Amino acid sequence: MSERDHFDSLVLGSGQGGKLLAWHLARSGQRTANVERRWVGGSCPNIACMPSKNEMWSARMAHIARHAGEFGTATGLVSTDVAAVRARKRIMVEREVAFHLGQYEASGAELIMGSGYFTGPKTVAVALNGGGSRTLTADKIFLNIGTHALLPDVPGLADAAPLTHIEALELDYAPDHLIIFGGGYVGLEMAQIYRRFGSRVTVIEHGAQPMAREDADVAQEIHRILAEEGIEFVLSARPLGVEGRSGREVSVTVGTPSGEYTVTGSDLLVAVGRVPNTWEIGLEEAGIALNERGYIQVNARLETTAPGVWAMGECAGTPMFTHASVDDFRIIKDNLAGGSRRTDDRLIPYTVFTDPLLAHVGLSERDAERQGIAVRVATLPMAAVLRTEATDEKQGFMKVLVGANDDRILGFTMIGPEAGEVMAVVQTAMIAGLPYQKLGDTVFAHLTMAEGLGFLLGNVPAA
Repeated sequence: MSERDHFDSLVLGSGQGGKLLAWHLARSGQRTANVERRWVGGSCPNIACMPSKNEMWSARMAHIARHAGEFGTATGLVSTDVAAVRARKRIMVEREVAFHLGQYEASGAELIMGSGYFTGPKTVAVALNGGGSRTLTADKIFLNIGTHALLPDVPGLADAAPLTHIEALELDYAPDHLIIFGGGYVGLEMAQIYRRFGSRVTVIEHGAQPMAREDADVAQEIHRILAEEGIEFVLSARPLGVEGRSGREVSVTVGTPSGEYTVTGSDLLVAVGRVPNTWEIGLEEAGIALNERGYIQVNARLETTAPGVWAMGECAGTPMFTHASVDDFRIIKDNLAGGSRRTDDRLIPYTVFTDPLLAHVGLSERDAERQGIAVRVATLPMAAVLRTEATDEKQGFMKVLVGANDDRILGFTMIGPEAGEVMAVVQTAMIAGLPYQKLGDTVFAHLTMAEGLGFLLGNVPAA
């Protein structure tokens, strides 16, 4: 017999936006429940952002140790104990889960572990993980149900039991030869991690460049850096079939402009995109519409087509970054209190945690061309930033886009150390509407990476 219970607010999914909203509403005196299928706190602290960056840092330590002799420190043979890397990552995850459980207890929000699906408007049946079920109703419902890795329809792929990022971050060994489907952000981060752990790595990308969304010069520089570390790339490659089984031996056949090509390795990782978790959970029973890509249809206030129901984070088509989901939470929180915040007037940056980092905010050159916006472009190689004379971190560059007919900064990209922190400086100037000359004339501390902004902005062509 299903237990029936009514709440003021019900949140499905405990991702970044959902959990923050649940805690906030509960602290505000509302009776609030947060239904979570598996990961307490969502994917970021458990299987995605933080675990991958944790293992990326371990990989960076191995890389630094191998190159320590260049800086005068003698080392012996360097190897990586991947089981120890995994143990360090798991300890971090355990800390995060404990923190989240503490927040639920302190806020008064009820965490319900189970799988929820709609049976009618504002009515959710939950199959509890421990057995049994509950039927929950609420005055307000918020969806933060996320996405999952796409498994493309390639003959033999499913039978090969490929890794996704979840399983790859749980390996206790470095594969002899890791084949990666997908040259996007996740694929390249994982490629560099396992290359630095000692694996041979081959990236298979359907496009003509890795990082398909980036400008050609950005993608080419990342490609060059990773290739210099020994990562192999097969570009313009269409997967035709897979044989074998990941973890033993697996072969991938692709079609390329020069003909068919087969790569044989020990393990296969798929990182070709994400799919929203919106199917077979009864959204249609609640009057919640999806768009043509399967994401929940929302307006600029994150309201769905069902009255009293909101959606946030990746399932609502929000850019797939934790910080974007946090801002979704802030928009909903403020609007519930009478505000008028929207999603269509915000500036969302991102950072790809390859080494060196890639950071971007605002328009790219491709964006500007597609939107018909005339821009002036300036670049600066990282070798021209004085700090790199001390650190030898000279790979990469900075690039800025300035309006052709005014002096507004429209976009910024950086490949280099501390790129995310430097980008934040530019983002702040963009939000403040500062002309590029004002930022360029700023007195930056010496020796910092941000000091390079003065040189970069001094290269902007005259209007």
